[in-house]
Amino acid sequence: MVNRKLKKLTGIAVLVMLSGCATTQVADERDPWESWNRKVFNMNENLDDYAMKPIAKAYRWITPDFVDQAVSNVFSNIDDIGVTINDALQGKVSQSGLDFSRFIVNTTAGIGGLIDVATMIDLEKHDEDFGQTLGYWGVPTGPYIVLPFLGPSSVRGTAGLIGDAAMDPTSYFTFYIPGSTFYITASANAVKYTDIRADLIGADKTAEEAAVFGEYEFYRNSYLSKRKSLVADGVEEEQDDLLLE
Repeated sequence: MVNRKLKKLTGIAVLVMLSGCATTQVADERDPWESWNRKVFNMNENLDDYAMKPIAKAYRWITPDFVDQAVSNVFSNIDDIGVTINDALQGKVSQSGLDFSRFIVNTTAGIGGLIDVATMIDLEKHDEDFGQTLGYWGVPTGPYIVLPFLGPSSVRGTAGLIGDAAMDPTSYFTFYIPGSTFYITASANAVKYTDIRADLIGADKTAEEAAVFGEYEFYRNSYLSKRKSLVADGVEEEQDDLLLE
């Protein structure tokens, strides 16, 4: 899973570096709130440097690799619930069935998602969220925005986060354990984002080297390029590959 994340980041970095060669330091029409966004970006970077990164490094140091992988697998399995719903909302009936099968297989044979049995039997994991669903139905991306603590997003992406939260099972624990929602959700999210940040530590150097046109611009272009590709299901990216062959 970590290698897959590193490969994706490296691919995006190359794309951004190539596209950056053709750009100049002028206002980007996709980023009308750049002044505000840069301030939030700097705040998030400081938070990452002084809090998230040290915590993530400590997490990696004290957590055995098999436990780290199991934690990643559990959150990936929970994520498949939202992926399945978004597949259906986009009319991807076959893919929805496959992703639901992933969830069932990993929840049962994978002991609650601790083991990614679905991948072992070649059930591919897909990446779908509510932001992509909105894009699929023609909702425009809207202005780029950097969210406090959460990082790069857009108006459509921010709306998508609300939909994703509605598909998160932990959001409904209060119906079964009154008063528990805040503690369970906060604890689960703390572990989830620490695990994600820990998995990306190896990618920090790649991102720094790729950000030859500025870190802010790199992350903005990376986010927008990735989201465009996800909404199009990688079709444009595949066409670009054919042109390069």
